[in-house]
Amino acid sequence: MTTAKKKAVVLLSGGLDSTTCLGMAIRAGFEPVCLSIDYGQRHAVELERAKAVAKAHGVTDHRVVRLDLRAIGGSSLTSDVAVPKHDDVSQVSTSIPSTYVPARNTIFLGLALGLAEVVGATDLYIGVNAVDYSGYPDCRPEFIRAFEQLATLATKAGVEGARFTVHAPLSGMTKADIVRAGVAAGVDYSMTHSCYDPSVDGLACGRCDSCLLRKKGFDEAGVPDPTRYVGR
Repeated sequence: MTTAKKKAVVLLSGGLDSTTCLGMAIRAGFEPVCLSIDYGQRHAVELERAKAVAKAHGVTDHRVVRLDLRAIGGSSLTSDVAVPKHDDVSQVSTSIPSTYVPARNTIFLGLALGLAEVVGATDLYIGVNAVDYSGYPDCRPEFIRAFEQLATLATKAGVEGARFTVHAPLSGMTKADIVRAGVAAGVDYSMTHSCYDPSVDGLACGRCDSCLLRKKGFDEAGVPDPTRYVGR
């Protein structure tokens, strides 16, 4: 008799980090239930990549929630404000940039928590990173631990004794470490998308913070970068 695998809800954007998380969750023995959010982001091409990534990893339950955060705005990802561009990764600021989406990870984890209750999971995976990142406050380990406490207090499952774990396995890793971990987990990065401001045909701009940090990760890991960039 085969024992059913324990489920984990994996937030899957279709980018490098979340796809690595998916690979790590599978490698840890979980049955992933993937959740992608269509929040009105200018780089909506990532949603198509998320679908492809989930399919390639044999995910049988992949859900997409539509929640248009353009109604709130406040970010260059959900408004007409220009996405910051640089010529070199050294120019990426550690202060909070305009690509920060107000309360995004709180909202996303809240949705993942709701799905976890529905499917009977107590494990959530999110690809936040606190080393090679753009200064987002909701990528810090303190935020993750605080959300775990909230999950216990705010849910029927928590009141009944369940204890939720938010896995953020990439939190203390550099982008190079993340690339290496993904390769070890069998991730095909050619399927992923990280650019904040892609061309109309989905090519990466190569100059936004996300592109520059992604390129840095592949370079330092010694792994060929499969990203298709504009003009290259």
